Amino acid sequence: MTSVPSARSSDADREPATASDPDPGTAPAPGRDPAVTGDDPAARTRSRAARRALALALLCGALGAALALVASGQVWSHSTASFAQGKLPVEAKGSDVTGLPSALALVGLAALVAVFAVKRAARFTVAGLLTLCGLGTLVSALLSADDRGPLADKAARASGLADSGIAAVHVSAWPYLSAAGGVLLLAAGLVALRHGRGWPSMSGSGRYERAPRRPRGAPAPLDPDRPEDLWKALDRGEDPTHGAA
Repeated sequence: MTSVPSARSSDADREPATASDPDPGTAPAPGRDPAVTGDDPAARTRSRAARRALALALLCGALGAALALVASGQVWSHSTASFAQGKLPVEAKGSDVTGLPSALALVGLAALVAVFAVKRAARFTVAGLLTLCGLGTLVSALLSADDRGPLADKAARASGLADSGIAAVHVSAWPYLSAAGGVLLLAAGLVALRHGRGWPSMSGSGRYERAPRRPRGAPAPLDPDRPEDLWKALDRGEDPTHGAA
């Protein structure tokens, strides 16, 4: 009778697995995608730059508009009017000299707010308007700083004479502060033109968008837990179980 050789233990024949041998039943772990996980250094750098530019534009725009508006209510120039009865001091405020800087500052402030209410296509137009408002505030304040017309009009009304001699005009620092407000508005507009593409937009948020409307005449979605919906589907000749899990 032939004897059957005993089976050798599988544990003895099996070679010890090394740490470097991959498990054939396990797929290698994929590497992390920096673009998906948000670990891309370039993306983080761009995000930080966009936030800094946004803060700079808001600060410059708000401060520039406030400075131009405050300056319009201050005394820009003063002088002395001479006539037969003597001399009379006269002064002119910014609003008496020109109303253009304050008006442009208001428009620029509205444009600064509108930058975040429009999408990228219209954002450059609004940012360009903000830039022009800053430039106009700057130029109009500098050109009107030593205007003698408002002082002469006040002297004529005070003396009752059509022509009163005006001495040298002394200009205060307020028209130049108004011009500085225009520079800040101009800087805010340039920053918005350069970095506005990466800023958030209120019109791009889902909470401000309307939900899509259901086409007219289309049946309401079928609820399998409502018996009346099942009967309505049967009346329409539809299979209520079609597509059910």
